[in-house]
Amino acid sequence: MVSSPETIHCLKSSMRLSSVVPATVTGQEHKVHELTNMDLAMKLHYIKGVYFFKSDAVEGLTAKDLKKPMFQLLQRYFAVSGRIRRSVTGRPFIKCNDSGVRTVEARCEDTVDEWLARAVEDDSVFDGLAYNQALGDPDLGFSPLVFVQFTWFKCGGMSVGLGWANVLGDVFSASTFINLWGKAMAGHKQQKSLHVPDSAKSEFPVSVLPNIVSPNAVKRVDLVGDLWLTPNNSKMKTHTFYIHGEKINHFLSDQNSKVSAFEVLSAIIWKSLSKIKENAKETRMVTLCQKFGERKFEFPSNEMVWSTVEADFWVAEAEVSELVELILKKKGDENGMIEKIMGNHESGERCSDFITYGANLTFVNLEEIEIYELELKGQKPVYANYSINGVGDEGVVLVLPARPKCGKDGDDVKGDRTVTVVLPENQLAQLKVEIQKNWDIV
Repeated sequence: MVSSPETIHCLKSSMRLSSVVPATVTGQEHKVHELTNMDLAMKLHYIKGVYFFKSDAVEGLTAKDLKKPMFQLLQRYFAVSGRIRRSVTGRPFIKCNDSGVRTVEARCEDTVDEWLARAVEDDSVFDGLAYNQALGDPDLGFSPLVFVQFTWFKCGGMSVGLGWANVLGDVFSASTFINLWGKAMAGHKQQKSLHVPDSAKSEFPVSVLPNIVSPNAVKRVDLVGDLWLTPNNSKMKTHTFYIHGEKINHFLSDQNSKVSAFEVLSAIIWKSLSKIKENAKETRMVTLCQKFGERKFEFPSNEMVWSTVEADFWVAEAEVSELVELILKKKGDENGMIEKIMGNHESGERCSDFITYGANLTFVNLEEIEIYELELKGQKPVYANYSINGVGDEGVVLVLPARPKCGKDGDDVKGDRTVTVVLPENQLAQLKVEIQKNWDIV
């Protein structure tokens, strides 16, 4: 079952847009947030998060109640309220001018359960729940970096949708921001200021890299100008697979103790997609995107580690354990190279832009993301998920935690995973058949 055009039209026709700005003038109007080279490598990508709450978690809450704590939060997250500008050299930066985030209020004539039932077959139903607007549409200098959408369902439940420009920070940054909003909703006192990293300083040294080295994790695309939108040759579709902890433990039982669900699930999908493609087009190289140690800052940043790994054998015929071993031991980190090529790109004559997600088949490890830490009135969402917009034609795979289950002693039991896949429509249809047939994953 898929969402009907009438349902989507009803949702969009009920939308009300407004802006939330810092509670008081932050004094940052003359301050700029310099974007790192890694930030600029992400500028054509957008993060989308959706959280569903049942009626008892949001009963009595109004739009005013939901927006009120955001005013205080934006005083700390002043860059989130900014807008993109360009320096005299053309390099983008964020002007911290208190323009605010865009909030969206919508109503839907379905129930939460009905909407989630549709998503089992087609994740595109989530598109209407997290407002999606590319930077530069219609004007780069006035485009909000963040959208927060509240959608009320006829059952009394509500979804919270987050649209977040990846140039601002990675998925962990987006999740942290919305979790802090939830804490502010609960009355937790916010620190007056954040420790802000030096936005001009990279964690990855680039001076020692040879000029001839080019990263495999990025791909050049035609220059997009002031409309930051990825050009695609294929129609991209999204689907989320749910994998129970018992099945993951079965997969892990054949691996060594250092292997996580991320490596095994990545290997299974890598192998499956290679079987779908003809040998001449088999996916020999993939990109891995993983968390960079402990997060040092709450302030939004792009701190994921990007690496690539290439097989010198037919992936479709390989054992999953061989691919896991390759992912664990043969990956080569490329952040330094990405920083360097973006630095050269921004300092010289620009004739192209770059994409990262989907430049190769990209696997993103979000196992440690705290998407179920967002609470309203002390209750966690019944379902939460993240996806990426602006993905290149090779596709992206996100491995996330599923909703914790309640154990016998009342404690949360973790272990289940959701795997969100964004692929060309024809490949995704074949992947569903392949992994259900050979791995019993739906």
